[in-house]
Amino acid sequence: MLYIYNDFGGTHTTSLAAAYHLRHLPQSERKLTTEEILNVKYFNKLTKEDFGKLIFHGTDEDGNSVYTLGRKRNKYVVPALKELTLLFQEKFHLNEKIVFSNTSPTVPITMSLGGFFSRTLKIDFIGVPLLVMGAKQCCDNLYRLVENTKHIGRTTFNENVITLDNEMYK
Repeated sequence: MLYIYNDFGGTHTTSLAAAYHLRHLPQSERKLTTEEILNVKYFNKLTKEDFGKLIFHGTDEDGNSVYTLGRKRNKYVVPALKELTLLFQEKFHLNEKIVFSNTSPTVPITMSLGGFFSRTLKIDFIGVPLLVMGAKQCCDNLYRLVENTKHIGRTTFNENVITLDNEMYK
C-alpha cells in the first residue's frame, strides 16, 4: 500500500503527517516541542522546485510506503493522479492500494503565514516561529488525521484508490 499525504506546499503538515505515520514523532495527541517539529525531515525545507513531486519518507511498520506531495492551489492534481492510478491498475493488473490524504484542513492561519514568510519571502526569523506555533496548534488534529488515514487504509477492502479530503479536521 502507498500513503500519500498532500497539501498546498508539501513541506509542513505533510512532513509532520509522514513523521507521525512512520512513528518518528510521539504517538499521542500531546503538543510537540519546538525541537521535535524542527527535526522532522523535510519540515520547511522543500522549495518551489519540489511542487508536484512525490517525496518518499520511508516505510511504515506494515511495509507500506509513505510519500508527501505539494500540489499548490491545483485542485485537480489528486483526482488526476487517482485516474492515472486506476488506469495503470486496470491496464497492467496492478493491485497496490493507494491512499491520498489531504492535510490542508489541519493548517492554522499561523502556519500559512509562517510558510509565506519563510518559503516565499525567505524571511525565516519571522516565518519559522510562526510555523512552529502553527505546528503546535495543529499537531493533535494532525495526529488524529494520520491515525484515521491508517485505519481507513487497513480496513477498506473494496477500493484500490482512496481519496480522503479530511474536512472534519478543520
